[in-house]
Amino acid sequence: MLAPVFTIGVRVLLSMNRLVTSLSATSLSGLRARSAIALAICLATCTAHAEFRVGAAITDVTPLSFPVLVNGGMTASSANKAVTPIHARSIVLDDGSERIAIVVVDSCMMPRDLLDDAKLLASQRTRLRPDRIMISATHTHTAPASMGCLGTDAEPGYVPFLREKLAESIAAAESRLQPASVGFGVGNAAAFTALRRWIIRPDRVINDPFGNPTVRANMHAGSNWDNVTGESGPEDPDLALLYFRTVDGRPLALLANFSMHYFSGVEPLNADYFGLFCRALQAKLGSSDPASTTPFVAVMSHGCSGDIWRRDYTLPASAHANEPTIDAYAQGLAAIAESVIEQIQFDAKPSLAMAERRLRMNYRVPDNQRLEWARRIMATVGDRPPKTTEEVYAREQVLLHERKSTDVVLQAIRIGQFAIATTPTETYALTGLKLKLQSPLPRTMVIELANGGDGYIPPPEQHHLGGYNTWPARSAGLEVNAEPRMTETLLELLESVAGRPRRVYRPSHGPGAESLLRLKPIAYWRMDEFQGPRARDRSGNHHDGFFEPGVVFFLEGPRSDLFGGVADVATTAGLNRAVHFAGGRLQTRLPGLADEYAISLWFWNGMPGDGRAVAGWLLSRDFDQGRSRHGEHIGVGGTESEPGKLIFERGNVPESKPIIGRTVIARWTWNHLLINRDRERTRIFLNGAPTAEIDLANEGGFPAEFDQLFVGGRSDNQFNWEGRIDEVAVFDRPLTIPEFTSLHSAAATNSNAKDTR
Repeated sequence: MLAPVFTIGVRVLLSMNRLVTSLSATSLSGLRARSAIALAICLATCTAHAEFRVGAAITDVTPLSFPVLVNGGMTASSANKAVTPIHARSIVLDDGSERIAIVVVDSCMMPRDLLDDAKLLASQRTRLRPDRIMISATHTHTAPASMGCLGTDAEPGYVPFLREKLAESIAAAESRLQPASVGFGVGNAAAFTALRRWIIRPDRVINDPFGNPTVRANMHAGSNWDNVTGESGPEDPDLALLYFRTVDGRPLALLANFSMHYFSGVEPLNADYFGLFCRALQAKLGSSDPASTTPFVAVMSHGCSGDIWRRDYTLPASAHANEPTIDAYAQGLAAIAESVIEQIQFDAKPSLAMAERRLRMNYRVPDNQRLEWARRIMATVGDRPPKTTEEVYAREQVLLHERKSTDVVLQAIRIGQFAIATTPTETYALTGLKLKLQSPLPRTMVIELANGGDGYIPPPEQHHLGGYNTWPARSAGLEVNAEPRMTETLLELLESVAGRPRRVYRPSHGPGAESLLRLKPIAYWRMDEFQGPRARDRSGNHHDGFFEPGVVFFLEGPRSDLFGGVADVATTAGLNRAVHFAGGRLQTRLPGLADEYAISLWFWNGMPGDGRAVAGWLLSRDFDQGRSRHGEHIGVGGTESEPGKLIFERGNVPESKPIIGRTVIARWTWNHLLINRDRERTRIFLNGAPTAEIDLANEGGFPAEFDQLFVGGRSDNQFNWEGRIDEVAVFDRPLTIPEFTSLHSAAATNSNAKDTR
């Protein structure tokens, strides 16, 4: 509430100052002066509490002449007609002291300079400041090209037309301002979105356009299960709504936000599901009076969808045979929105605040060798558009070399107790979750491709896995640390508009985690970080671990009923989180860990059992980058042993055979593992079974210098884990039978231990 109080104070002081100046000039009597000052204070206070007003408009921005270029693909394409209208949808908000415009356009992406010009033009026609205007793209891939990207240039005649129409739409919305109230709601639309970026097996790595084998993750790779080990990040199922209605309760406008890339497969020009969703809600909630001067305006903004699409690749191919049509998809989302609207509570006097910051960002420019390669290819292309992926990326290297850097625009908006953060990029779902979970205001939506079109910004760890959304180009060319820089800046902006500090993300322990902590581990890594490199030790003993490159974060872990908590942020909290290992390890030191110990963890194997000699090593005690005769290693077997069964290996004698467990562990299922080592024997238990999978006599102790523990790989980096690991607890003693029973009681009812693929 600091911002409204501060605004009132400023208005009072300004009014008093103007009045005192006037009094001095006219030599009014003291009584008259005191009355005038009291009146000024009253007027200033009344102005600060002016009613909240909203105006909304829909403007047709369909091009007037055809054909037009359409971007969104690797190479150029064009459209000869409009299958659906292309619109700009504008909402203007006013609380008496601040005025803000929110505009969403049926466009793949729009450049910053075009939008800066449109904002300046709109400011000349309205009472809006340019830095109080947000303009974003829906990211339909079937709209006129207003920005050059990959193999497509901007449509020259459309850019000035769109600039004018954007200003026109903002002015139209402002002209319709009327008293209103606002409410916020969130629906769970998990069935309408999924992760499209999957991690590719280490033996199936693909070459990038520059001829290098760098692609360990790519979009839609999950369509072939044999090639992949799992998703590369979390998804965001939130369908968030800001809903505005008139003082007499009539629907006025709605701003929706959802993380799903685009439907695809539709003929251009087409507003895609974004436009169909808006049309469906307008038909259901809009006025039936054709003479209405305040038509209901529905707006669908693009959530963080850089690695998101609608098809759930965790389901078998047969499940995709009867996928919904684009109309059914849009109607389904609209139905969820309707159910959310019924539960919304309204605020009739919200205050407004908005902040903007521009950051200078470097491009990842080519080195001399790559630049020479690019120029050699472009010499053969000449002035024609590039026709192949190689030609496209050659041209992009030349452009990045010429430009070197750019400015990106970031904004935060507060509407009462609701917040909006904006990015000018194709932002991963994980980044959106970081912002929502740390925002000072729990009810926060994140709109991407706003105020510019600066391409993909993968979190830094995703660059290590490659894929086309990391290949340097205008569509993905920002510096590797762009994502953390932008995330931190947006959190600062949210703090500014909220007038309070960000929240600290603290996942709930849940009863399973509490049970582990009661056994007093010397280290406990919950693996719930959404970024590296530190793995926090939750035991209180400060034995943090460190993730190597080749680990991705915040995927769904096992048993949210045991290890998660009560959802406190929309529908994204309460899930237990895990990390996915893709060649990297977690390594740590545990001084004093001797011959007797226990380790409890949950694991999920992404490699097919027959995919390689060893499916993957889970744990290793040895020295880094090597193996000794004292080392001990635990993993899941492959073709050199018995695929899918636990294996235990001791020492470094090449001809020694690993000890093999009894149970075949299904791929892509969560399982619980307990290693219990006393002076005489090592016993390894799986999923709470009372009989050990592996039981063998010990051959000796560990040397004092063996204080390193590796999770997600072997000490020599051979056949590292490919899959998820979670809830790793280390004890400096073997567990007793009662402790063992307590620990395994939950594991024995593992509700996640099912293979749906």
